Parts: sequence; structure tokens; C-alpha cells
Amino acid sequence: MAEPTLSRTHPLEAWTAAFEALPPAVRITAEPYVPMFDVRGVTAEPNTWIEVDGGRAVWLGPDESLYLGATPPPDAAVTDVSAQRIALRLTGGHVRDVLAQGCAIDLHPRVFGRGRSAVTTLGQAGIVLLALGDDDFLVLVRSSFAGYLADWLLDATLEFT
Repeated sequence: MAEPTLSRTHPLEAWTAAFEALPPAVRITAEPYVPMFDVRGVTAEPNTWIEVDGGRAVWLGPDESLYLGATPPPDAAVTDVSAQRIALRLTGGHVRDVLAQGCAIDLHPRVFGRGRSAVTTLGQAGIVLLALGDDDFLVLVRSSFAGYLADWLLDATLEFT
């Protein structure tokens, strides 16, 4: 008898069609799997992210960063936390408006522009938010909250559809 095979699916696979139906003013994409590592010893400035060795180091706290990339930086204390979070990419001219509906931080481009990050909440979900550009954000959410956050985001986009 052949051994059964398990197929890997993305936690937000069921939301793909709803995400694709959104207008260009607010686009949501479930990002493919990205290795993530909790890193001690390689840190960015508070509330920022920086590019390091082909990945991103996101400040989480004093002497602690979240590294997104295939190979963590050498000479650092590293813990693999890849299964902990998934990434959502939010783009479009109204993305800040959507985020502002459930996030208590100042998202104005002068305050939260490219290179900024925050450990915060969106709706009721804890997230790590990265500003990749003026209308381009990466939201990292725990896998167990991904469905809730996807529903929340789709609801928050209704006024822009």
C-alpha cells in the first residue's frame, strides 16, 4: 500500500479569490512562505526594518530582531520561528485608510514611511507591520489568526470597492 502524501497548503488559500477580486485601490496578497528567525545580536534601530544579507531584519525590541530570509545572519543567536507567522502584502492608494480602521499607530507617510516597522494590533490580531513603500505594507500575523485577519481586512476594504 502506498504511503499517503500530505500537500502543503497556505493558511489563507481559501481567501485567494476574495483577495483577487479587490480593486487596485486596495490589494491584498497572501505572500508565499518566507523563512523567519528570531535573532539576538543583530538589531535594527527601534521601530525600523533594514535589509541584511538578502533578507530583512525587523526590530522587535532591545537586542531582538525578526529576520525574514533564507539564511539568518552569521554570528547571532538564532531561533527558527518560520511556522509562527504568515505574511500578507497590502498595496494601493487606500491601504493606509484600511489599516487606520483597526490600527492605533500614526500611519501618515511622514511618520510611518519606508523602513518603519511596528509591533501592534490590527483589529484584534497582534501583528508586525512593515512599511515597504508609500502604499506598500507587509503584515506579519500569527498563523492561527490569519483567517480572522483576512476576514477583517476584507470587511475594512468594503468602502473602497
